[in-house]
Amino acid sequence: MSRRVIQDDKLKNFINGNWQEPSGGKYTDVTNPANLETLVKVPLSTAGDVEAATEAAKKAQKNWALVPAPQRAEVLYRVGMIMKERKEYLSQLLTMENGKVIEEARGEVQEGIDMAFYMAGEGRRLFGQTTPSELKDKFAMSVRAPVGVVGIITPWNFPIAIATWKSFPAIVAGNAVVWKPATETPIMAFELARIFEEAGLPEGVINVVFGSGSTVGEAMIEQDTIRVISFTGSNEVGRNIAGKCGQRLKKVSLEMGGKNAVIVMDDADLSLAVEGILWSAYGTSGQRCTACSRVMVHESVKEELEKRLLTEIAKLSIGNGLDESVKVGPIINRSGLEKIKAYIQVGKEEGAKLLTGGYIMENGTHANGHYFAPTLFTDVRGDMRIAQEEIFGPVVSLIPVKSLEEAIEINNSVEYGLSSSIFTRDVNKVFAAQRDLDTGIVYVNAGTTGAEIHLPFGGTKGTGNGHRDSGVAALDVFTEWKAVYVDFSGRLQRAQIDVE
Repeated sequence: MSRRVIQDDKLKNFINGNWQEPSGGKYTDVTNPANLETLVKVPLSTAGDVEAATEAAKKAQKNWALVPAPQRAEVLYRVGMIMKERKEYLSQLLTMENGKVIEEARGEVQEGIDMAFYMAGEGRRLFGQTTPSELKDKFAMSVRAPVGVVGIITPWNFPIAIATWKSFPAIVAGNAVVWKPATETPIMAFELARIFEEAGLPEGVINVVFGSGSTVGEAMIEQDTIRVISFTGSNEVGRNIAGKCGQRLKKVSLEMGGKNAVIVMDDADLSLAVEGILWSAYGTSGQRCTACSRVMVHESVKEELEKRLLTEIAKLSIGNGLDESVKVGPIINRSGLEKIKAYIQVGKEEGAKLLTGGYIMENGTHANGHYFAPTLFTDVRGDMRIAQEEIFGPVVSLIPVKSLEEAIEINNSVEYGLSSSIFTRDVNKVFAAQRDLDTGIVYVNAGTTGAEIHLPFGGTKGTGNGHRDSGVAALDVFTEWKAVYVDFSGRLQRAQIDVE
């Protein structure tokens, strides 16, 4: 890693095409959660740094918006090619700073590559509409226009994928970007900024300001020039951002938490269901907004599903994600461990039965990292806190149900509405479930994770505020609709007044 990290192992902000020290001169350590080794120091920037980045973005955006969209797209094609060439290198770095196992890191980098090529394709589309006018000799159409300067705030659990979901559509649409990455995982932001630089993105179109949400994030909200805030993170922080942006009439896109569930019906392929649950629940150590944390299982197959899950959980290898044989990596930090541990106690006090796991792994090869044992509760009720609140760790609650209707009711009873899944061979149940499950994503005979970049990503209720990342829907966040009327009649026509 040292061959590319900035001299003295200190990252710098990327503002107006230049790498700059934070104005306050403060840094904090970035550690590998697998072994607690210090990787780099990341800036703790100030509101002044945000202001400088915003001014650079404002100046650059005026010229960038005048570049034809297909030419803007060419930069993204080059970004995608560079990412493809460096896929393994980026994946190794991602695992080191984030902790996710290397195969997942490769998948995340690939998602960024896919998004580059997909959004580059939108540079030759960015479709508007034409429509017949109600008057003679008049043409009517709508076009997409860039918003201007946009702010993106990205989380640590998908430090490059989510950044590409937000920055690529913003850039191809003609905007300039101010980006605050998570301080836990800044190396991916550093690397992506370097790739933008090498791909020929003009100075100031992308600006990276490292630092805390309370300082950098708040300063972004307060900058009137930043007209959009796109945020992925916790519900609590998202609500705060929404309130403050609302006061400023600033567009805001929120993608927040999930309390995702897999439904296993009595006719399900149990082997497939077990695979889907394991991957969805314990992949990324449960630190996904789409992670499965509840399983509503038909009472007639509950005992068999429990038995199979326990057998497979016991086989999971836990450790440093750079080891190709490891399937479950560490938790991002100590506070994450303590939060998960607290929920285990909550579950026990509520009367749930702990079948396996439920403890911080602090011995042997796990002594110098943040590891939590994959955990399985059973006999959980849908109204228990462990079945209602987002834990963000490798914890699954089995909830017995008597019918599909009961399972759907429990699924929809939580605050969130991101992802859901059903395992069944009955096509009637499939169509009823995809209609009635109140989530933005529904899987059939698959787990709750694995979204593809060409479809909209996001959810209902407490998961978001109606906008979507990824797919064509992402363009709606970073563009404004402009209606254009061309009257070639040679006389004043007064719309509905002159309609005969």
